[in-house]
Amino acid sequence: MIEVITEALVDSVIDTVKLFPFLLLTYLIMEYIERKTEEGSVRMLGKAGGWAPLFGAGVGVVPQCGFSAAAASLYSGGLISIGTLMAVFLSTSDEMLPIFLSSQVPVASVARVLLMKLVIGTVTGMGIDAFLRMTRYKYKTQKRIHELCEQEHCGCEEEGGLFRSALIHSLHISLFIFLCSFLIALLVGGLGEEAVAGVMTGHPVAGILLAGLIGLIPNCAASVMITQLYLSGILELGQLMAGLLVGAGVGLLVLFRTNRHMSENLKILGMLYGLGVFWGLMIHLLGISF
Repeated sequence: MIEVITEALVDSVIDTVKLFPFLLLTYLIMEYIERKTEEGSVRMLGKAGGWAPLFGAGVGVVPQCGFSAAAASLYSGGLISIGTLMAVFLSTSDEMLPIFLSSQVPVASVARVLLMKLVIGTVTGMGIDAFLRMTRYKYKTQKRIHELCEQEHCGCEEEGGLFRSALIHSLHISLFIFLCSFLIALLVGGLGEEAVAGVMTGHPVAGILLAGLIGLIPNCAASVMITQLYLSGILELGQLMAGLLVGAGVGLLVLFRTNRHMSENLKILGMLYGLGVFWGLMIHLLGISF
């Protein structure tokens, strides 16, 4: 038990330290925008062009869960659309790519998986934004960067406090991520991968649903587990993709921490899971394999 606790503690510290530079840079940019632009300009930035999900999906493919955390913060500040946020979440790969490469998976197969995530993220994100533009739903909630400041009591209204404000935001989020990651690592370490694998074997649809639930675990350990199960032959491609598409790393943690609209957060969580399961089922039904 002590070994499990120690390993969980070390992994959580490492994950948090790796994310901190992304968080600090993100909040520095957001604070700068808040200070240098008028409210109308911030609103226009939040309505970035229809190609924003493509850029978001492209950034998300890079194997770092820090990008999903950054996207969640930018969304909470009203700087990117729901479609762009979803594109980043769906395309986020976390530790999949390093594990694939270290396991000598053929480059062509790796490229197909990444391309599939990129296409799914882009198409889905653009579709969501197009739908919300038609229904005008996205205009019902007007988020602003200053909402984050009110929550964090960061003192960003003080003259010259840009770095101090960004640092306080980043430290608060990092502490939250560390605590959650530690608890999750303890849970995963206690259950083990064998128990999960037993449920998935021979039950492809149930495996897709379960892989999606595992992917929701806001920790890089989720993508590691799913990828390793796939490489060991326990998961098929549809199950792998369901878990990886849903797996937004710690982005969900940051979203729930920074966005005060809880009902909106829950809708995004449900949407992410539903989309991951949907695409996983489509891949399974079409018989796609690499």
